[in-house]
Amino acid sequence: MQHLNYNHLYYFWMVQKKGSVTKAAEVLCLAPQTITGQIRSLEQRLKGAVFKRVGRNLEATELGELVFRYADKMFSLSYEMLDILNYQKDNSLLFEVGIADALSKALVSRVLLTVIPNDGSVNLACYESTHDSLIERLREHKLDMILSDCAGASLKFPEILSKKLGECGVSFFSAEPISLPFPACLEQRKLLIPGKRTSLGQQLHGWFAEKNLNVSILGEFDDAEMMKAFGYFNRGIFVAPSIYRHDILLQGMVLLGETTDIKEEYHVMFAERMIQHPAVKSLLATDFSDLFAGRDQSIKDLGNRIS
Repeated sequence: MQHLNYNHLYYFWMVQKKGSVTKAAEVLCLAPQTITGQIRSLEQRLKGAVFKRVGRNLEATELGELVFRYADKMFSLSYEMLDILNYQKDNSLLFEVGIADALSKALVSRVLLTVIPNDGSVNLACYESTHDSLIERLREHKLDMILSDCAGASLKFPEILSKKLGECGVSFFSAEPISLPFPACLEQRKLLIPGKRTSLGQQLHGWFAEKNLNVSILGEFDDAEMMKAFGYFNRGIFVAPSIYRHDILLQGMVLLGETTDIKEEYHVMFAERMIQHPAVKSLLATDFSDLFAGRDQSIKDLGNRIS
């Protein structure tokens, strides 16, 4: 049997993963025509078509699905090998973490500080983006772990493991007191809340409807710190995890009320191959009960420095 050109196979694998030649070309930094030509060469070698045209989309043929299953195992293993080899960076263990942009920086920092030793043996690299983008990067072996406020998307991928680190209720704050009781007071001023695509934002909208609250929303934010900054400048009522109540009150804000009907959850997600990574093992073995119950002094100190 003649030798198989693995570059041709890799281009086919990338097109199937990305869903189109155009998207694969962007990732590979190649012209779409180049990829199309390479796939034609693969089809000549395999003596059969690996794609068929369905409307404007490409779908794998029966042969293509068979080839993809084997190619997926091959290239996933090769990426895993590179991950292991790339852990070492300047005599320290590289730990690349994705952080959902909806999460509070203070709490994320506290979580990560539990696994980063002071001896310099772990080199931490953080990447912030949306949850969906982070999941994609994790599946592409561009991240070792993700911290996010939702784990639902990870359940679709058997190669991604997930663990809930903890949860806490939320509180509502304002720069000025409001005479009405909570939660009716939320109708008196415009609200600053997380975006609808975040888990917390979705819960808030559902909660407003459940409580029959006729609220007016001034702005929705993916960045929790930006939302809080608008609140500090007296631009509206803002929401934050209840564990930060002490820190926010120290900034002169007024607590309007809190609820445990809405939960901000923290999940860690990682590829199965990362289960033996020292930083991941340490994180999974850590009890964060005090942290999410608001009894951790270091998170209070950290929150004051970040605010």
